[in-house]
Amino acid sequence: MSLLVILLSVGAACCTGFGFVLQQDAARRAPQSDFLSLRLLLDLMRVPSWLAGIGLMICGMALGAFALGQGEVSVVEPLLATNLLFALTLSRFFTGQRLGRQGWGGLWLLAGGVTAFLLAGRPRGGEAVTEPLRHWLVIGAVVGLALALTAFARHPRTPWAPTMLGLAGGLLYGLQDALTRVCVLRLDAGGWGELFTGWQPYALVVLGVTSLVLVQSAFEAGPLRMSLPALTAAQPLAGIVCGIGFLGDRVRTDTGALAWQSAGLAAIVTGIVLLGLHPAMPEGKERHGSTAADRLMLDGPHESG
Repeated sequence: MSLLVILLSVGAACCTGFGFVLQQDAARRAPQSDFLSLRLLLDLMRVPSWLAGIGLMICGMALGAFALGQGEVSVVEPLLATNLLFALTLSRFFTGQRLGRQGWGGLWLLAGGVTAFLLAGRPRGGEAVTEPLRHWLVIGAVVGLALALTAFARHPRTPWAPTMLGLAGGLLYGLQDALTRVCVLRLDAGGWGELFTGWQPYALVVLGVTSLVLVQSAFEAGPLRMSLPALTAAQPLAGIVCGIGFLGDRVRTDTGALAWQSAGLAAIVTGIVLLGLHPAMPEGKERHGSTAADRLMLDGPHESG
């Protein structure tokens, strides 16, 4: 396991975590009529804090792409899950809340789970699966589950809409990471011509826009503590499934190793939930009213007189 991969992955997690907090602070004030619509992105583009959050997320994606170019998806994804630690750090700065038992417990569970999974599984690269059926079965399962979750959450006042959309966005982010790894391998193998003759870079664009709409809609629909834990938990799980499913990533499969890997993944998810529910995470209460009033709020205060 390369130190460079670890540093790049943690740097990506830092940028992504900070970016999520800034994005949610803007998205929660967006007009309700923008829910699950491209208009949401167009409206948010006028909000400086959202643009700053997107800038940080793009930096995180770039660092993540470099990490995926140097290491396996099954290594990078658990490290990217630590973005919640950085999100909590920024949220704690805003709210002034102490970590307490819940915060420290979630932190140690997340860090310990990542360590246990990586040490027990010892993920390593292998030959990418060339069988198209296996590719499409894995991709279809991830996309199908994301679509099903989105269908259940298509109304913003559905109680679990933020969680379901966070899960859907996280699944697509995990698939996006796996396809990023495929694009890097194609670029290394045959240059730009080889990259753009495949379908993967175009699928990345579609996945990027779709997942962005889903995640911003999740941020708009409810508190960060409802959407971010689901998103953060779903992304590494989907990425690991894709990495093993069609990228040829291999992990140890003896009984002891599988037990520790399962325990590590369970600790990661539990730690994410504890951190996501921490009081330091902003409530992000909905501010939906009339569309005109919402748009004025989204644009920001204006000077009078």
